Amino acid sequence: MSRYQQAPTDGGYGQSYGQQQQYNQGYGQQGYGGSTPYQDDEYDDGYNKYAQGGAGAGVGAGAGGQYPMSSNNPYATSSSPRGYAPQKKSRKTMWIIIGVIAAIIVIVAAVVGGVLGSRHSSSSSSDPSSSTSGTSGDSTNFATGTAGATSGNTALPTLLSYWATNAAAETQTGANGEVYLAIATDTYMLPAYATGTATSGYVAPTTYASPAASDAWPADPSPPSNASIRAHPRLGAPQYKWDALTSGGLIANNPYLSYWNKTIVGNASATLNDAPEAYVEDGGLSGSGVLDVARRIKLKVKNWSYAYRVTNNTAYADRVWTELQTAAGNNSEVSFGADDGTRWNPAHFLDLAEFTNAFAIAYDWLYDIWTDDQKEAIKWSIINLGLYYGNLSLAGDSAASSYYWWTGISPGHDGDTRVNGNWNCVCNGGMILGALAIIDDDTTGIAQAILDQAVPDAQTNCFFGPWSDGTWAETTNYWYFGTTGAAEMVSALTTSYGDDRGLTSVNPGWELTSLFHIYAQGMTSLFNYGDHGPNKYSATANSLLLWGSIFDKPLYTLYQRDHYDASEPWSMFWYDPAVEGAWWDGLAIDHWFNSSEGQWATGRTSWTDNSGLFWAIKASELQHHQTHGDLDIGDFVLDALGQRWAGELGSGQYLSDGYFSIEDQNSERWLYYRKRTDGQNTLYIDYQNQNVNATPTGNYGSSGTTQGAAPYLALNTTDTSYFWTDMSSAYNYTVRRGIRTLNARRQVLLQDEISGVPSGIDVMWRMHTNATVTVDSGTPTVATLALGGQTLLASIVSGPSSAAFTTSSPAARLTQDPPVPTGPTTAEDGDQPNDGVTVLVIDMTADGTDTDLQVLFNPQWPDLSSSDYVSAPSVSLASWSLTSHN
Repeated sequence: MSRYQQAPTDGGYGQSYGQQQQYNQGYGQQGYGGSTPYQDDEYDDGYNKYAQGGAGAGVGAGAGGQYPMSSNNPYATSSSPRGYAPQKKSRKTMWIIIGVIAAIIVIVAAVVGGVLGSRHSSSSSSDPSSSTSGTSGDSTNFATGTAGATSGNTALPTLLSYWATNAAAETQTGANGEVYLAIATDTYMLPAYATGTATSGYVAPTTYASPAASDAWPADPSPPSNASIRAHPRLGAPQYKWDALTSGGLIANNPYLSYWNKTIVGNASATLNDAPEAYVEDGGLSGSGVLDVARRIKLKVKNWSYAYRVTNNTAYADRVWTELQTAAGNNSEVSFGADDGTRWNPAHFLDLAEFTNAFAIAYDWLYDIWTDDQKEAIKWSIINLGLYYGNLSLAGDSAASSYYWWTGISPGHDGDTRVNGNWNCVCNGGMILGALAIIDDDTTGIAQAILDQAVPDAQTNCFFGPWSDGTWAETTNYWYFGTTGAAEMVSALTTSYGDDRGLTSVNPGWELTSLFHIYAQGMTSLFNYGDHGPNKYSATANSLLLWGSIFDKPLYTLYQRDHYDASEPWSMFWYDPAVEGAWWDGLAIDHWFNSSEGQWATGRTSWTDNSGLFWAIKASELQHHQTHGDLDIGDFVLDALGQRWAGELGSGQYLSDGYFSIEDQNSERWLYYRKRTDGQNTLYIDYQNQNVNATPTGNYGSSGTTQGAAPYLALNTTDTSYFWTDMSSAYNYTVRRGIRTLNARRQVLLQDEISGVPSGIDVMWRMHTNATVTVDSGTPTVATLALGGQTLLASIVSGPSSAAFTTSSPAARLTQDPPVPTGPTTAEDGDQPNDGVTVLVIDMTADGTDTDLQVLFNPQWPDLSSSDYVSAPSVSLASWSLTSHN
């Protein structure tokens, strides 16, 4: 299986955290299988073997099994500002392998969270949307040829491989009568559902009207207010919820909470004997700093603190103290940064914020076990190593002028650039949690000063991270960091004071950003355009659990609880156990995110059968993405048959010279292949990058198909979706591109219309793939792509007489491209290799006439013969409609 994502590093922590055997022990008796993900040699051929899965004895088990979220995961660089930071250098060389995992998050025993789904045990439903299997008209075909059963949904899609299965989970029932739907985790770490047409017991997303007392949160017995802060613990996890989980029976009676709890405590136990985290810089303190160190500490501290609270085993609390002592510079055996007060590295403020966050959680969750001296020591670190620098930043103090850029439009200074991305969310989140943890013990007044400044700063910057349609301003991967930081501050404010100070209501797009995440998930991976970001040690998609409750959207909660990254401490408090239903019931399978700043569209064949078809295309503006975007208007990805056929290269080397040098046309960023136009799946004309000031338009159509209650969707032969964009403003010519499905969404047509290009100018069509590509010299208009045992045929069905497929492998810059920025001669200053990635190319020379090009993608579905495929009619993009290709 291909994974379009960042590959592991060759230094630092590549072999330390997470490659230890103890992470793969302890739950073999659960029978969830395992594999051997994230070994260095998995990336040697440009093809992530993690996708192949494998059988094992338990969660993450198997000989040589590894913690799936180790430093060997594909996100091994660092988040970045919009060109405000100094140029970064380090010894590490990053490279990307085409192929993407859904979202690599730092959670152990991923399968425990991933195999879970939900179905009410009742035999009937009054919800009209649950009365059918979800069809789009008369149809005799299943979308991928996987029929399943009509009397009971038991068969998994046959075209996928599975990392772990647990069919027995179908019989497990919670106190509210909920049972599992997702009975396996596929090799992309996505939940797999038993397919079939049975609808008995499936209901639309909702909340139980009268949940069992042992399977629902009790009322808050002592609600806090702005005039009366809650006693400890208060950061997202008030005492009454700890009591409900343990003595109240929630862990015992709710299957999700039960599995997550086992996973978290298992993770905590597995790391008790780890050496304290060492202070290892990545590219220097002004480069990527010690962000990985901070986030690993945060992850461990959360797990250990949680484990102590639910077990009363002081070994966990003792281990937290050892880690805190080390990170505060008080462990004589471990050197931890400078002794001048900058130990947590304000120069790369994300590091400082995550350290502060970790110390705040430890201080608050373990408040009752700390001695007065321990409390004083932790509080001293929070104030002097964390909040002091946050206060300087938020106040715009000149002493912080080299790093306060992250505050963006701030009430404390005259910043005029909104930092609506992960930096502002994570930094303000760390400051707010640090302040809330100590505010009633703080005699300096700095905690109150932080709250007075950080909350409005986050409201002005972080909470405008989504555009009006929910699309995250940076990228689909940076969404994780931003929404996690935001959720932590919202949760902590709410449980401390009773409300979030208006954070979640300031931007209507915030309520929609969970839908953005859901729709961006393809059959194999995210639509992962732009930069992928650093290790997701402490960032997950579990904010959906919180937003589901805040916005009364059970869909969000039900979607996320089926995913493997749900097994972490925040989930234990953000999850509403009283939700029920099939999250996909009534959810449209197509969507157009039409905000011009981040415009994109997508369509698929099913929400529950990942062996089907998925497409997504981007037509957004190219600036205002916090310097994490690419020059990629018209870029697309394509999934089918359990494979990603057209994918993204992702991040370049974050430490490269000029990589974050703003988003202007002449930015050095656009000299790197993975950021250039020719590094995308789009048109490259006259060997020139697209215009960064482009304003593409969008045109969209969909049959409006929604999936019903059953985990199966039959499609009418005329069912379709399409999107086309006028992207002329990105070029010096008239250029339009469209994508649509044909033949019950079994085939995909990509169409380009180009005019006004002078004779002799090069016009190049490019698509990056992990597939092995064969082009017969006798019929160069047909390319055969082979990947993961599956086949896709790409055919030029209309175009200039000279149009023919060629290939370039491995993917690399063209000789006509300008050189990368000059700078020190290090591995970070050039393009990273793209081994295993082939570019499928149609290279044409304009002759002064209009160029119309149609490429038809035909996945070779096992239930279709050659005569079942349809030809693509020639219809101009302006005339596309729902019936134009019938």
